[in-house]
Parts: sequence; C-alpha cells; structure tokens
Amino acid sequence: MQNGLEVVDRDFFKETFSESEIRDLAAMGGTENIFARRSPSLKKLGLADKELSDDEMVNLMLQEPKLVRRPLIKVGDKLMVGGSSAAVESAIAEAS
Repeated sequence: MQNGLEVVDRDFFKETFSESEIRDLAAMGGTENIFARRSPSLKKLGLADKELSDDEMVNLMLQEPKLVRRPLIKVGDKLMVGGSSAAVESAIAEAS
C-alpha cells in the first residue's frame, strides 16, 4: 500500500505481456507511445528508420520486451508512459 493505493510491481522481462495486455495498454496510451522507438533492440533488428503499423509494433513488443517503453504506470484507467516522478505523484494524488 502506498498513499492508500495498492501498488503492483511487474517485471515484464520475467512475466511477459500477452498480446491482449499489450493491445489494452496500446488502447489506453497509444501504440506509438508505448513502443520504444529509440531502443537499441530496434536498431539491431534493422527497423529503426522503418514506418511500422500498430500490428507490427505489437508483434515486435511481444517478441522483444525491451521494445516496450518503461516505466508503464497504470493508475486507475490512466496509463503513464515513461512518467516523471512528479507525474506519478500527481496521478496517485488524484486516485487517492
């Protein structure tokens, strides 16, 4: 419990996301926003400069969890992607 809220920490490298989970997160935050476009993993795949569809980004995130931007913080029905500590504290305060 933190500020009266239950906090669930998930290491999605160990407990990878399912396709439905990634699609749900993408629906909340936008596929392009949760996709780590600047990841070295994308460059290694030779796709850094390629235009990718939402489905291609989802499939890549399923294959390589490093392509999911971090941190992803879900507070209620809001998703923060790569949020600063001030944004996180603000979201927690709103949810309390």
